[in-house]
Amino acid sequence: MTVTLQTPDLPHVRLRPKANARGIRHGFPWVYANDLVTDRRTRALTPGTIAVLEDDKRNALGLVSVNPESRIICRMLDRDPSAILDRSWFEARLARAVALRDRLFPEPFYRLVHAEADGLPGVVIDRFGEICVVQPNAAWAELHLEPLTDALVASTGVTTVLKNASGRTRAFEGLDDRSGVLHGSAPAAPIPVPMNGATYMADLTGGQKTGLFFDQRPNHAFAARLAAGGRVLDVFSHVGGFALAALAGGAASALSVDGSAAALALAEQGAAAGGMAGRFATRQGDAFEVLAELGEDGARFDLVICDPPAFAPSKSALEPGLRAYERIARLAAPLVAEGGYLCLCSCSHAADLGRFHAASARGIGRGGRQAQLIHTGFAGPDHPQLPQLSESGYLKSLFFRL
Repeated sequence: MTVTLQTPDLPHVRLRPKANARGIRHGFPWVYANDLVTDRRTRALTPGTIAVLEDDKRNALGLVSVNPESRIICRMLDRDPSAILDRSWFEARLARAVALRDRLFPEPFYRLVHAEADGLPGVVIDRFGEICVVQPNAAWAELHLEPLTDALVASTGVTTVLKNASGRTRAFEGLDDRSGVLHGSAPAAPIPVPMNGATYMADLTGGQKTGLFFDQRPNHAFAARLAAGGRVLDVFSHVGGFALAALAGGAASALSVDGSAAALALAEQGAAAGGMAGRFATRQGDAFEVLAELGEDGARFDLVICDPPAFAPSKSALEPGLRAYERIARLAAPLVAEGGYLCLCSCSHAADLGRFHAASARGIGRGGRQAQLIHTGFAGPDHPQLPQLSESGYLKSLFFRL
């Protein structure tokens, strides 16, 4: 069914005749710049402008945000082109997001909004008890921070809302990197976060991204089952990620490796808070160099985890990124004791599961080992995927027995 509306109060933008209007109707949430008629009027729109998207025959497809400066020139906000983006609109979206998380998690520590998959394109919100951290990674969200914040407080009852402007995609949207407090007051110290039987310390104002990565929660839990009684090496550990979960699961010892001294200090605080300090150690340094040094020293572990940052954050970085994943696997595989386990992770959406699996298998083989793939993990259910948007399913964790 198509709808034609006369909405003189909003600008209208139109797809080119060869654009995939059917894909938009079936749920794809983006319009790329080369699929939109970009006349002088459209190019003059302020980034984040709300407009009605039409197909080439001027049938309305929905309400979108427009950013002429971005490769993703339109983001679908509402299939109803007459929708109004006020506090009530945000409250309705947030209520659906809260309902899902409340069903899944006994405590309010989770990703509350996962961008397009939760109907708020480009918006990430992580909840840490009475505090929410918002990443408005699209221009429209930056312009609507006030009603979003008001709705967030009303929907969750949190006392503090922080803005984190460190997202890489903000630069592509023409946005600045200034973080701040949107509601309440910033915490004076890192926040303890309970997860998988461990305590993690999240620096919500000075840490990486929103302060903690919730997406690996189910993979932490699976790794903990493999770690019982064993020696664990957690590379790219951030604030203790896999290592602390493994210790909570009964690991005999865990070594966390990261390039950030601040992140490792938080990991040590988390280990102390969980009564695990005596079994926990850290080593600061470049992950590739540390893996090579451990190999030269003949070190062996019963479980090795490598959870690096995105080596392939875009299609242009795919090939060097895949080589980096292969190199990690090659260096890590010899460190695994006979019959032990290796977990390799990727958060690069440009490297799909098949390519990442192939790179990991090549690296393990080049490392002189044979492997059984025993489990493939993804992000937890507080990071839902939009079926029409492959980018929303970015995380892959491969567990091998060597």
